[in-house]
Amino acid sequence: MSTKIYAIIKLGDIGLIDFSQVAESSVFTVRKNLDDTQFVIKWIKGYEPTFITDGKIEPLEVLSHAECLELMQTSDWSAPLEEKKEAKK
Repeated sequence: MSTKIYAIIKLGDIGLIDFSQVAESSVFTVRKNLDDTQFVIKWIKGYEPTFITDGKIEPLEVLSHAECLELMQTSDWSAPLEEKKEAKK
């Protein structure tokens, strides 16, 4: 069982993230959706980042590990295998 909590955030809020409070280390290490409008952050359950608790950032969704994995498999977050092969060429 994962002890991490995942949140989907609007890309426009990325400058408000205090990366010392989440598992990602910078704007360059977050997972973004395919149209670059949202990204994922994660933190350890019980240690919610202050930028969320104080309302500076309001997540679009807060997810469990299983829910986040499911979301990452959708067409908004993952390109079909054919597109991935073409991008590598």
